[in-house]
Amino acid sequence: MRAARALDDINFWATGTLDIGDDGWRTIANDSGVKVDFTDNGNDPGPVVAKLVAGNAIDIYDVGGLQGGSEKELARRGLIAPWDISQIPHYASVWQWAKDIPYLTHDGKVYGIPTVINADSMIAVRDKVGSVDSYGVIFDPKLKGKTAMEDAWINSVTFTAIYLKNSENAKIAEPGNLTADELGLVMEFLIKHKRDRQFRTFWNGWEQGLQLLASQEVWVMTGWEPILYAARKRGIDCYYAVPREGYEGWANNTVLLKSAVVRGRTKAAHQMVNALLAGFYGCKLGQLRGYVIPTDNSVAYATAHPNAFDPAAVRELTERVKQKFAGKVYWQNTRPDNFQLYETWWQKLRNA
Repeated sequence: MRAARALDDINFWATGTLDIGDDGWRTIANDSGVKVDFTDNGNDPGPVVAKLVAGNAIDIYDVGGLQGGSEKELARRGLIAPWDISQIPHYASVWQWAKDIPYLTHDGKVYGIPTVINADSMIAVRDKVGSVDSYGVIFDPKLKGKTAMEDAWINSVTFTAIYLKNSENAKIAEPGNLTADELGLVMEFLIKHKRDRQFRTFWNGWEQGLQLLASQEVWVMTGWEPILYAARKRGIDCYYAVPREGYEGWANNTVLLKSAVVRGRTKAAHQMVNALLAGFYGCKLGQLRGYVIPTDNSVAYATAHPNAFDPAAVRELTERVKQKFAGKVYWQNTRPDNFQLYETWWQKLRNA
């Protein structure tokens, strides 16, 4: 069969929440002729990049799904290859502002395809904290021991910088790319609150984040939207806050690993990425995680397949994400200029 041939197999190494399950990938295979073998890369960009640079990930996988920011570094190291946009017809439908995310290109070539996009904030348990509209609630001493943040600087440092910039008048230019002095200010703030036992924990992995909410050990936390969806399925009345300081915007981008080119899987990789933008994947991922693919193809697909997906629900989700980005958004950056200093500071926080 077509999907069983080696050249039509693609090993996709991406953030776990981008998985759509065996049934979903079978549909992708039927539509594109490419069998996708999905592996969770753990999401944290530091270890992901390290495994590509010094580990064996580059020898195993063909396409990566990475939180945006490391594309330029990987391109300079020759670990990823540029995409041939002419082989990805559905790329034309990608929203222009998503194409314009600055770290997707290097030397005039496209290295990252914005495949999933969202803007994150806080998950709040309604009957415990009421209406929340500021990140200040995370640091509120009245909620000592009932708040949490992620054990990853790419999100937690950015959220804190957004809060300090907009609500505490801190002199911070770009929350996603802090100078050494700005980073020191943010990290001393976080370390102080950790020592004061403000946080229940710094959670690691969305499953732990979900468990903290499901057990109601935590009443409000910065976190990913899929945690919200999963918590609701467990009967927790929680919601995603609209912070007056602004959202943390992010993109998870597909990159073509250089080894796929060497193995002759370039064509199959382009077919796979084109399928991710075609509509079905967007509908399925929205249904499972509340994520959006930055194209109107998802709405068109749901409209054409109303027995599989609710067109109104897909449209509402798409418009809600568009609305987030119409307001104040600060982009997450997994490779800020001082990223090694970020790593050093984050270890200090862990040890505090």
